Amino acid sequence: MIVRILGEGQYRLDDEAFATADEIDDRVQAAAEAGDDAAFQAALTELVDAIQRLGAPLPVDDLEGSDAIVPGHGTTLDEARELLSSEGLIPN
Repeated sequence: MIVRILGEGQYRLDDEAFATADEIDDRVQAAAEAGDDAAFQAALTELVDAIQRLGAPLPVDDLEGSDAIVPGHGTTLDEARELLSSEGLIPN
């Protein structure tokens, strides 16, 4: 799976990294649904950091499409609502 972090690049996630990101994404979604901005910020930061830590960065000139788009560090809950779906940021 390829995940784009807005403003920060694309990362290829293997199955194990995807499972970790998907688990964190569930917390992002729960915080968003509860309207808990602090919990959302914490979970989003954890998600972005995990994708960057566990994923393999793609070259900037790689034009491969993204399977998921995740807002970058510092994105507010209101700003992220446009990207959230019923499955969270990362589709299952």
